[in-house]
Amino acid sequence: MSVAYDRLLGLVADERCVILDGGVATELQRLRPLRGEPGPDPELWGTWALTRSPDAVREVHARYVAAGCDVISTDTWSILSAPEPEVAQVGVRLAREAVAGGDTAVAFAISEEVGSPERARALDRVLKAIADEPPDLLLLETMTLVREPETFEGVERLLATGVPVWLSFRRCRHGVCGVYGEHWGPPEGDEFGRAARRFEELGVGALLINCLPVEHVPGMLSWLGDFTGLPLGVYPNLGHLAGPLWRFDDETGPEEYAGLARAWRAEGAQIVGGCCGTTPEHIHSAAQALERTKPGRERPEPAPREPAETAPARAWEDERGRPLFPLPFPKLEIDEGVFVPTQGSYLVWKHLFRTGIGEGERCVDVGCGSGILAIQLALNGAESVHAIDVDPRAVATTLANAERNGVTGRITGETADLFDWKPDRSFDVVVASLYQLPVDPFVEPSGHRPLDYWGRTLLDHFLRLLPDLLAPAGSAYVMQLSIIGQAETERRLAAAGLVARVADFSFFPFGPLFESSREQIERVEELSDAYHVAVGGEDVMVAYLLEVTHR
Repeated sequence: MSVAYDRLLGLVADERCVILDGGVATELQRLRPLRGEPGPDPELWGTWALTRSPDAVREVHARYVAAGCDVISTDTWSILSAPEPEVAQVGVRLAREAVAGGDTAVAFAISEEVGSPERARALDRVLKAIADEPPDLLLLETMTLVREPETFEGVERLLATGVPVWLSFRRCRHGVCGVYGEHWGPPEGDEFGRAARRFEELGVGALLINCLPVEHVPGMLSWLGDFTGLPLGVYPNLGHLAGPLWRFDDETGPEEYAGLARAWRAEGAQIVGGCCGTTPEHIHSAAQALERTKPGRERPEPAPREPAETAPARAWEDERGRPLFPLPFPKLEIDEGVFVPTQGSYLVWKHLFRTGIGEGERCVDVGCGSGILAIQLALNGAESVHAIDVDPRAVATTLANAERNGVTGRITGETADLFDWKPDRSFDVVVASLYQLPVDPFVEPSGHRPLDYWGRTLLDHFLRLLPDLLAPAGSAYVMQLSIIGQAETERRLAAAGLVARVADFSFFPFGPLFESSREQIERVEELSDAYHVAVGGEDVMVAYLLEVTHR
């Protein structure tokens, strides 16, 4: 244990308030226009300055030392996301230089959850980097949930270094509390209090709350005191995040902050500081106000939690007066190996749902998969729906889902390969969302689907069947992807005496399956009018919903 940390223990034992510093990253932002410093990296909150502007970091630390802080925290809030963990050494060194041999303790600040294997590995690298020149304490801050066993294992990893450990959570009396005062999840009873007791048993040195609005602090420290004898602390925000930068609170000045600090002290705070948006001036004012105070035992009432609205005053409805929240989506369970609906299937489903197509009509779903389209037609009031698919598991799944949605009597199923199928009747409504993927003909075949250079084999055969499948006054609703082109579709429709219009369209990301055929998709696009769009480095197809009728 260092001399500086031993001094902190003495302050707590003498019931004197330990003063923690305020925001470092936001103070760098505040001073940046005055220094001509480069802009901040929002992905490395504050930590960017350790290598880009170390003099500014040292100056911010020195300002907090001059403000009367007993503890300053390193500018390493997002160190676990930094590409080079060795930059942690710079964070400790700059803080030590600012202390300049004084008795102010240096806390190595670590944010973000440390329970995942990736975070655990990053934490181990950081701890190794600072092992030769350790800080006076480790401050694991801005934590949220307490996960069993990940959170406790992460704390034990820190304690194993032999350096004292303080923990700080983004918590108020109503549970996890966000930077804007929003609450995440329902009230938790005494779950966090019991976790506090366990942290004490593990050997944690102090427990604090941080990164929450000041109005959410009251009531939390006195409540925690019922569970643990650890020194308790608080360092809230002033202001809020606006894009990549911090928007400062112009209403809570140093004098007002000192008044808030006195209230926290009266509730039992033994450590007081500030988080984002607080400045050396705020901390200096608080330090002066708390200089001769002792921790109290007041129990203020916490701010009331806004009740969760479970029944909105006005329902979201469509033009037919049907509720849209939650969306009345069919109940679907999909057996292993059955084709899962894609964006193209959802596009067709949305049109069927919105328009009510199929009411009182004879319908067929070609390539039914999970039954998403057949079931919606039945829910729309179809007289009958015939569902076909090459996979018997898909037909069984469709019929099972029909029962789940109460439309069993109107849906029939048939296992049939589209290339062998000979429809024995026509239908008023035909729906189809068929597999469309250009495949390199030199690829080894796998499965029942034929290799398909243009990605059109199933669709083209379906279009050959459509004149007989579709009743004279009927309509077919067919999904087609942009990567197989329009011209060939139009040629085949014209030859069959059919005409199409675009009823709707949506966007369909490539995903792993289409990415695996990228080269073949590009060949097809070079040789035809097929296309896709690239947005921000992501490749996206357009899924068209065609309404096809007889001429």
